[in-house]
Amino acid sequence: MVVNGRLERLGSRRFFLALILWIHSRMLRQVLHEGLRTSFHKLGHFVANHPVFFASAPVVISILLGASFSRYRIEENVEYLLAPKHSLAKIEGNLVDSLFPVNRSKHTLYSDLQTPGRYGRVIVTSRRGSILEPQYVDLVLKLHRTVTQLQVPMLRFNYTFNHLCLLDDAKNCIVDDIIHALAETQAARASNRSTPPLRYPITSLRDGREAYIGHQLGGVQPSASGRDGVRVARALQLTYYLHAASPLNEMVAARWELAFCAELERFGRQHPELALYPFTSSSLQRDFQRTSRVSEQPLLFSLVVCLALAVLCCSMRDCVRTKPWLGLLALVTISLATLTSAGIFNLVGGKYNSTYLGIPFVMLGHGLFGTFEMLSSWRRTREDQHVKERVAAVFSDCLLPFTASTALHLVTFGIGASPFTNIEAVRLFCRNACLSVLFNYLYILTFFGSNLVFAGYLENNYRHSLFCRRVPKPELLQQKPAWYRFLMYTQYNEGPASEPDMHAYESHLLVAFMKRYYCDWITNTYVKPFVVLFYLVYVSFALMGYLQVSEGSDLSNMVATETGTIAYMRAQQRYFSSYSPVIGFYIYESIEYWNASVQEDLLEYTKGFERISWFESYLNYLHGLNVSASLPRSNFTERLRSGFLRQPRYLHFSDDIIFARRADGDFEVVASRMFLVAKTTENKREEMSILLDTLRKLSLTSRIKFIIFNPSFVYMDRYASSVGAPLKNSYIAALFLLFFSTFLAADPLVNAWLTVTVASVEFGVVGFMTLWQVELDCVSVLCLIYGVNYAVDSSAPLVSAFVLGREHSRTRWVKLALERHGVPALQSYLCYGAALLPVAAVPSNLTGTLFRCLFLTMLITAFHCLAILPVLLTFLPPSKRKKRERKRGGADARDEIECVEMVDSTRVVDQITTV
Repeated sequence: MVVNGRLERLGSRRFFLALILWIHSRMLRQVLHEGLRTSFHKLGHFVANHPVFFASAPVVISILLGASFSRYRIEENVEYLLAPKHSLAKIEGNLVDSLFPVNRSKHTLYSDLQTPGRYGRVIVTSRRGSILEPQYVDLVLKLHRTVTQLQVPMLRFNYTFNHLCLLDDAKNCIVDDIIHALAETQAARASNRSTPPLRYPITSLRDGREAYIGHQLGGVQPSASGRDGVRVARALQLTYYLHAASPLNEMVAARWELAFCAELERFGRQHPELALYPFTSSSLQRDFQRTSRVSEQPLLFSLVVCLALAVLCCSMRDCVRTKPWLGLLALVTISLATLTSAGIFNLVGGKYNSTYLGIPFVMLGHGLFGTFEMLSSWRRTREDQHVKERVAAVFSDCLLPFTASTALHLVTFGIGASPFTNIEAVRLFCRNACLSVLFNYLYILTFFGSNLVFAGYLENNYRHSLFCRRVPKPELLQQKPAWYRFLMYTQYNEGPASEPDMHAYESHLLVAFMKRYYCDWITNTYVKPFVVLFYLVYVSFALMGYLQVSEGSDLSNMVATETGTIAYMRAQQRYFSSYSPVIGFYIYESIEYWNASVQEDLLEYTKGFERISWFESYLNYLHGLNVSASLPRSNFTERLRSGFLRQPRYLHFSDDIIFARRADGDFEVVASRMFLVAKTTENKREEMSILLDTLRKLSLTSRIKFIIFNPSFVYMDRYASSVGAPLKNSYIAALFLLFFSTFLAADPLVNAWLTVTVASVEFGVVGFMTLWQVELDCVSVLCLIYGVNYAVDSSAPLVSAFVLGREHSRTRWVKLALERHGVPALQSYLCYGAALLPVAAVPSNLTGTLFRCLFLTMLITAFHCLAILPVLLTFLPPSKRKKRERKRGGADARDEIECVEMVDSTRVVDQITTV
């Protein structure tokens, strides 16, 4: 009994201690909440006392910083922007360049193997028949002669391909092997003699050398027997490599590339039976930046449409209470903030790229919610108050959630702008988005807040919102003509009012729609089950898309659509997708090539590939001499140097082997390379990613130390993790901030509902963008990071108004929250959607991804805030039990007295009624 009593006392002490801690924490949250509201109230007073300064200072700053556009520069290095910064492929590429520089490659420049700088490339296809037919072969060789004779004037000298090309040991320009094969075929046809059949993908040339033509001949249909070589081929690919070692050569090569494209266009017009798809080393960068140029007119039209709709959303029938200028000034505020942040960006030496097209939409979404919430809060203030008090009340009511959402923007984008982000385009975008959002927030507080003061003075003095003319009183207005009465219509309210007269604003179309129709409809008992069912359907489709997410490492997703890059990549995918890019297999240390087990390992590693290998050719050479491949080291190396590499057909393999003299005077192979080509299908990128991972794992477990490399690996290596990392970090930062701000919120359920809403919105955006054929690349990841902030911007005022409400039922508070915050949210969605629609017309894959992701974010967020949240909050926590006070002194208890505002024609009369 004694023990039980002590346990009961201990349990009661713990209960009371927990109760006291809960009360203290709740009191602390309320104190902090009220302290912040008081601070914003004082800030509103300060802005209202100095409206001229706060209206002019942002304009002056923006104009001064806007002058820095004379330093406007464009980032030209696409690999720097889009390839992961810290990847194993870049380290491997540096090692490859140190062992086998480009000027040692000679005939082994397969598939742009080591990114040799400047080059011109063209895919030639026949409109009808095979490209190997005699008439097409003649045209291809004519095209080749035209390209090699192309002249570029520079410093009073005409440069041709012969002055710029890479040279072999005989000081001849290196050209593709398919040109030699076609020239031999043409010469044999002219002399009426036969030539060896052209085989695919490895053929034999007249000098006995074996050449890989898998990336030079496309759309191949081999003969049925396989002995007659290639029967039909639909495409040829020719590449012209340029030597750009000095700045002068770089300038001349850049001009040669432009002349190359122009000459191909002219040649295509003269010979319509051929289709030409040119591509140069600068095509990707040029077409990536072209998105900015083709987006100028649609973005300008987008601004005009958004401006017109913002003015309409702020207008109403009442000429005094309408605020069209504030709708215009909301866009002016965002534009000034954009100009200021861009000016600072120019001053610090930043370079622009096409991904920055998303920053204005980040600022637009953030700014519209802030300005429309302030305007909605102004409508709820008392009209008999002084303008300064009304502005202070607006600041106190709106700026706490707006500041919290701005802090969330800064944290999520700040994490993306940190050095931990591995994609430079993502890091630069997040850095500039942070700067833009910060100035957007400051300018809304100052510039828009000061203009709200001026609009308030016009309203308090009953002056027309457009013409600033004082509106006559009703008895005088009746004596005016009908057109004058139409322009000067307003509802006078000269008497004191204890509460805001919301009836005066019901002539606003969206306010009337939300209050009279939508609130009752969405909370109807018969509508709620259909909304929940629709939400379950939404989750099902989102899950289906979420399970199919794929990474978008294809660079064609980042360029304008109507460009040569897209046409070239489509032709390459159509005709040259049978084989993978040439993979360099580099052995970077001395191994026992003469050892039989090492030879077996090397042959096993390269099994299943099409091979261009000095090692395999050397073994066949020894086998042809009836010599065992397991020679002693000295004999193996001596036969390799003095016999094999002296043969004309094997001479080109000397570029693939590095010899070093030992201490005893003998030579040994210290490094070598081979070339592998894998058979692929249409899913070339996925197969290459799997192949890369497989070979990487093999290099770690093999006793032969080798690396593999191709320039495309730079974009593929760790791309998924590099792109997904800033998104994951931003999610973690958002959750941390929401958890931390629980101590600042008056009720922790606010942040709980915000977290659930953000998770549901992001899950839906990821799923539906996959179903809309959007891959996970740097642009879509940036949109997903912004989607977190957009969802919080939209849902925070609605959830806060509901959770903090007292003394009414859940349904009643859902209606009140929608009446207060549903209208500004609906205005923001309309303006934001109107601004996005013109972007869909931009002929660019980058803006297409931007439009789809942002439009889905807006649509799904609107669905949650205007439908899902209002329905779920009617039957999920928090509870809204109406408190009733029982009065003593009578037999029957009487309910609480309510105040009901009765409105007559001239003034508001408070009538106390007992329910």
